[in-house]
Amino acid sequence: MYKTPCGRLSGLVGVSVKQILVQHVPQCNQTARSLIQLHKRDPSNWLTYQHLNFLKRQYVTKNNSELHQRAAPKPTPALTIVDERDDSVERRVQRIPTIDPVVTDDVSQSENITSKAQPGISTSEPDADDAALQKDSESGGVVTSAETPHVHVETEEAKEARLDRQWKQLKVDVADLPDIYAKLAKIKLTALVVTSAAAGFAMAPVPFDPLIFFVASLGTCLASCTANAINQYFEVPFDSNMNRTKNRPLVRGQISPLHAVSFALACGIPGVALLTLVVNPLTGFLGALNIFLYTCCYTPLKRHSIVNTWVGAVVGAIPPVMGWTAATGCLGQGALLMGGFLYSWQFPHFNALSWNLREDYSRGGYRMMSVTHPGMCKRVALRHSLGLIGLSTLAPVLDVTTWTFPVVSLPINLYISYLAFRFYREGDRGSARKLFFCSLWHLPMLLLLALTCKKPRRDPEEAVAAAAAAPPASSSALALQS
Repeated sequence: MYKTPCGRLSGLVGVSVKQILVQHVPQCNQTARSLIQLHKRDPSNWLTYQHLNFLKRQYVTKNNSELHQRAAPKPTPALTIVDERDDSVERRVQRIPTIDPVVTDDVSQSENITSKAQPGISTSEPDADDAALQKDSESGGVVTSAETPHVHVETEEAKEARLDRQWKQLKVDVADLPDIYAKLAKIKLTALVVTSAAAGFAMAPVPFDPLIFFVASLGTCLASCTANAINQYFEVPFDSNMNRTKNRPLVRGQISPLHAVSFALACGIPGVALLTLVVNPLTGFLGALNIFLYTCCYTPLKRHSIVNTWVGAVVGAIPPVMGWTAATGCLGQGALLMGGFLYSWQFPHFNALSWNLREDYSRGGYRMMSVTHPGMCKRVALRHSLGLIGLSTLAPVLDVTTWTFPVVSLPINLYISYLAFRFYREGDRGSARKLFFCSLWHLPMLLLLALTCKKPRRDPEEAVAAAAAAPPASSSALALQS
């Protein structure tokens, strides 16, 4: 391609080079002649302008944040294969005759039984037919068949099985909704939350108001249902990988995600409204804060850091504080003490639970202390079990209970501390299971003992009478001394 123009140009360049060599370097005359003869003999070996055509096709590649430009390889020409067969010759199309599976004649049934009894004869006939068909195909003739092709008819059972494997519209039975809502709200965990809030309300040093107690318990229950429903909505892909959570309603597809979010909003908005408008704004703020911490902080942290355990402990410590503020309308030392009981109790409870679910949590992608820091998991459980003893001793100091409470609560606190110590030393499934089951009855027992040992409330009238009776006593004492 394009060798004639390029050859002339190169020849002119060669002639000019020859003249320069002859004028200035006579001794190189023979060398120039040999070069010119070499070019004339094989000009394709010399650089011509057609070799610069690669500049027309280039692409840019990026490697290690640097741009490199290189020539694209010239595509190899594709060979075109021409089919020289004669299209006028028609090829034979072999048709397989259909077999009617329905037998309606008694004679055909007898023939079928005879053919089963004589397999040698029945197998030889199809071979002869195949040989005849092959012979006809080689001769080049056309075979036509008047038989209708067999049409597959789908049965009702096969159709139902095929439709079950496909996506279909979700149908919810109204009779199953109570059970679904109970699972979506984690009814057992919600019951524990309401119980701790009721304990905080009962421990407050104010007169008991049944209406405020009922509204506060209802609002706390609705707020807990909201937080648990949103938590399950966010964790559907991860709950499906865990044996402990794979039967939850959203994972099994019993309800739609929109239905679950609607249930959460239907519980959360009235719950926070009741706590804010009927009880007091502080309790409503604590309820909304608890929903936020559980759904937006604790839930995503479970897959990123072990700090989620401490955030979850704060979430569990807020309900008794809400009960105290619902009764008194303000935060006090007793509210913080009740929250401290729940905060410390959750570490031996949850760490023992997660120890036997390490495989499940790891499969679900959750970063728990039992999975990533097993030594810390056991130390923290023991540390907070011993902390329950200190908090029980602090209760009479803060004027929340009498001094009887540290004494009567010491046995159960020592027992859970002993089980936590065994869990710290052994670290096996048995010790973790014993610590977990002990924590289930330890908290209700501790709150019940605190309620029975609650310091008696002094009425304002009694306080005024005591203050009025104090000066005469002091004056009489002074008179005796004089």
